[in-house]
Amino acid sequence: MFGFETYHVLLAAVGTAIILSYWLPRFLSGREPAASALLVLTGLVIFALIPGMPHPLDPIENPRAWELVSELTVIIGLFGTGLRIDRLFHGGQWKLTMRLLLLAMPLTIVAIALFGAYVAGMTLAGSLLLGAILSPTDPVLAGDVQVGPPLEGGEHPVRYALTTEAGLNDGLAFPFVHLGVLFALAGGISFELAGEWLLRDVLYRIAVGAGGGVAAGWLLRQVLFAWPSGNALSKTQSGVIAFAGVLFAYGVTELAEGYGFIAAFVSGLTLRRQETEDQFHRRLHDFSESLEHALTAILLVGLGAALPLLWPYLDWSHALIGIALVFVIRPAIGWLSLTGAGLRERQRAVVAIYGVRGIGSVYYLAYAGHHVELVNEPQLWATVAFTIVLSTVVHGTTAGIAVERATTTRIALKQPS
Repeated sequence: MFGFETYHVLLAAVGTAIILSYWLPRFLSGREPAASALLVLTGLVIFALIPGMPHPLDPIENPRAWELVSELTVIIGLFGTGLRIDRLFHGGQWKLTMRLLLLAMPLTIVAIALFGAYVAGMTLAGSLLLGAILSPTDPVLAGDVQVGPPLEGGEHPVRYALTTEAGLNDGLAFPFVHLGVLFALAGGISFELAGEWLLRDVLYRIAVGAGGGVAAGWLLRQVLFAWPSGNALSKTQSGVIAFAGVLFAYGVTELAEGYGFIAAFVSGLTLRRQETEDQFHRRLHDFSESLEHALTAILLVGLGAALPLLWPYLDWSHALIGIALVFVIRPAIGWLSLTGAGLRERQRAVVAIYGVRGIGSVYYLAYAGHHVELVNEPQLWATVAFTIVLSTVVHGTTAGIAVERATTTRIALKQPS
């Protein structure tokens, strides 16, 4: 007599959901489909309607599982993002990135924190933590706005800025996550705690993250392209080295108490500087991208499945945080931070608007929930989940055509007046 194992029902249903999410958009557009919103929707539907499915994994009760999977997804995405950058310094394009990192991201954290405290009535620690969690743009879900794979060229300033911003701000948001956790644990911030945070969580860990990424990337490129001479590892054409490389860079940096997210991106960036015309870079990128897409699909289906568990905690005041971030806070702050940067108005608007939120925010909240007892954790999860869904719908369905129109004509940055 035939029986149905819950595990097998799960595999069949998740596989079907992922296939449908990538297949259905092709009926509506000839473009490569942005499947992120559909992955969330199909996850919601299959867990709600298909009999025999297991209970969704509750991120509030099981943050550790979400932390580990999202962590792996983000570091693979960051490494692949670093490999995408063909030209590291060209036409002053890093000036745009610095504006987004040093101006837009801190201002976004402050704006979200104030909005959360005064509109949603969140605790100061909770609103600060939420600001840090939602401030970084996502390297995983932002494929439509990034530069192309290695050796493809055509690195328009708009795509370059959004790519490098997503590559670095996941790591640079970590000090503010730590600040929120410290605030929650101590119930406030003293001068002593602030000094400790500045020295350890900002200066030391960022420096170690960047240094560890450079060192790991240099060692990887020597192993892949130079040692031993005439019989380098790149000749095997094995893309699995990308996976091994990012694990090595991230793990070693974290052991030294640095920010592994920064190391993952910087190691890919450093590796890309060796044998720049070698096609092996494309193979490494493609392999890491395949892993990233697989893990992202599973996470988004899982997020969709978990939505009914989080809906009871989402009220209009918390939903307004996500709406404000996507439609007001990021566009306004992004636009202001790029004042005088030399972009045309449409290009400036696209960079300001298309700061996609996603898997990095899942990791940061799961990390905080695993390490500290959060007072308003259910509301935080509901707000973050709602914001990610909103971002995937709004950005995922419009980013491709908006960025394409803004980058149709390749122009050099104008000199600021």
